[in-house]
Amino acid sequence: MIVEADGGSRGNPGPAGYGAVVLDAATEEVLVERAEGIGVATNNVAEYQGLIAGLRAALQLGATDVEVRMDSKLVVEQMSGRWQVKHPAMKPLALEAGRLIRELGSVQFGWIPRARNAKADALANQAMDAQAGVAPAAPAASARVEPASTRPASATWTGQVGEPTRLLLLRHGQTELSVQRRYSGHGDPELTDLGHRQAAGAAARLGAVPGIAAVLSSPLRRARQTAAAVAEATGAPLVVRDGLIETDFGAWEGLTFAEARERDPELHASWLGSEEIAPPGGESFAAVGTRVEAERAAIVEEYPAATVVVVSHVTPIKMLLRDALQGGPGILYRLHLDPGSLSEASFYPDGGASVRLVNDTSFHPGER
Repeated sequence: MIVEADGGSRGNPGPAGYGAVVLDAATEEVLVERAEGIGVATNNVAEYQGLIAGLRAALQLGATDVEVRMDSKLVVEQMSGRWQVKHPAMKPLALEAGRLIRELGSVQFGWIPRARNAKADALANQAMDAQAGVAPAAPAASARVEPASTRPASATWTGQVGEPTRLLLLRHGQTELSVQRRYSGHGDPELTDLGHRQAAGAAARLGAVPGIAAVLSSPLRRARQTAAAVAEATGAPLVVRDGLIETDFGAWEGLTFAEARERDPELHASWLGSEEIAPPGGESFAAVGTRVEAERAAIVEEYPAATVVVVSHVTPIKMLLRDALQGGPGILYRLHLDPGSLSEASFYPDGGASVRLVNDTSFHPGER
């Protein structure tokens, strides 16, 4: 297949957008088009975003041998390994493009004059027009629109620069303790039959997401069982990470809310009012927050500009969403996450973040 990509900025930096076209190598028929405004950015950042969009589209179409054509001498030379990538805003983009190239297998880069890159250039200008509120021209009949659920959250409204690390946050499937609404921390129950079906539904959903770099799992059995189904469906490696484990509820493990309150009425009331208070022999929410923040930073560092599935538990996922939203402690008590639910948070290289999805269970089987 052939990928033609371009990007532009009206101001450099200024309002920017990209365009990409995937063509059949034999006939040069347009197979798919991509275009999006990306907020304020430079020409080179927009060009890299166009390249990434084109490579992702080719990967979705099953390509293994790709010729990339661009009128950006900088991007072509850098991706061919002849020039170094020095600008900090472009380093994570080059890394993501390199990751996609490795997935595709064989990718060759060639420079073309701007006049020969007219399709991608037109798409980039349409994206910038749309971003500015100018009515776009009707799309070509051959254009295929990428489903929104497979795209990372756009930085258009957040002002972030660069490609984020995209965390697909999956709570493990149902267990007997979740059915009975009992504290379930470091205990190790298995999934119920419904929990396994929830994991299978999540696996089918995530199997349609292209380019997942890894499935990261809590070490607990209920998470690993869920993660194994996702890893099989996506073909991504399963990596167990201790930092994704649930809160240690200590002596309250296996108790209901009412039983824990009856056992330790004063401590339980204090625990509900302060993240610094720990259950007897257990872990405070403040300690969990510190642990999860460190784990999130490590994941972003190890998987720059990549998409990863994080299979974990209620508290760590709430902590990650709270971190992305810069929210307060109320999120821990007011946000509901169902077993087997999917949420999504993206963390950008400049420290910004965005949340695209919370507690999606649309892929669950009939729960009978």
